[in-house]
Amino acid sequence: MVEELSWRLVPDELWELAEPLIPKFNTRPQGGGTTPVDDRAVFTAIVYVLTSGCAWRYLPPSFGVTVPTAHRRFTEWTNIGLWRRLHCAVLDELGARGLIDWSRAVCDGASVRAKKGDMTGPNPVDRGKTGSKIHVLSDRAGLPLSVAVSAANTNDADALKPLVRAIPAIKSRRGPRRRKPGKLHADKAYDHTELRDWVRNRGIGVRIARKGIESSQKLGKHRWVIERSIAWLFGYHRLNIRYERYANHFCGFLTLAAALTCYKKLAKSRT
Repeated sequence: MVEELSWRLVPDELWELAEPLIPKFNTRPQGGGTTPVDDRAVFTAIVYVLTSGCAWRYLPPSFGVTVPTAHRRFTEWTNIGLWRRLHCAVLDELGARGLIDWSRAVCDGASVRAKKGDMTGPNPVDRGKTGSKIHVLSDRAGLPLSVAVSAANTNDADALKPLVRAIPAIKSRRGPRRRKPGKLHADKAYDHTELRDWVRNRGIGVRIARKGIESSQKLGKHRWVIERSIAWLFGYHRLNIRYERYANHFCGFLTLAAALTCYKKLAKSRT
């Protein structure tokens, strides 16, 4: 039963992408030190915490990983940017198979409650309670290309530039790597002249709704794509409420969720 759960959380194909990115354990010449732990077991435990939303202390002992070890490795791997590199590796596989639709990108944000930590602020849509906000930019099909975290009272428009800059250079089926969509769709929260000019100057078409001009009903034609992407990410229950004291840890979980979301598309294409 445990092996079945572990395989479902981290299939062999996903582990083949993740394993080369994980730093190898180096034993001390003088002996002693930390006992080596199976990297795949630790990785599986982290995915379990992300998926189930459980606290670290409730990590099942059947995984063969102690709570301090899992939490320490998660911190170490977050600090070295492992989750972003894994996300890029999965996107490369998708891009090489022509499974990323660059014709349009869509971006949006969503607020989550936060118990504590940096990058939190009063949530204007939750009676001023402390919260954070996740920002997502996806391709036309809803695959998350870049993600970010901010305080809940951050204007969505402030996250657009970081999201666009964070799109990695992704492999293509033919030709060089690509990191620019054909056009960018966003709702009225991003309606700023300076942002429009900035996006155009990067060679990306602008499809940002204009305040007082375009109907709210028309926004749903493309907006549902990014709303579905955010719903996919919130399906990883650790993201529903922010418990992490440090914003980079919460962003690490968010980036891992984006990588797993993209991997599901990759796995489906292989069947």
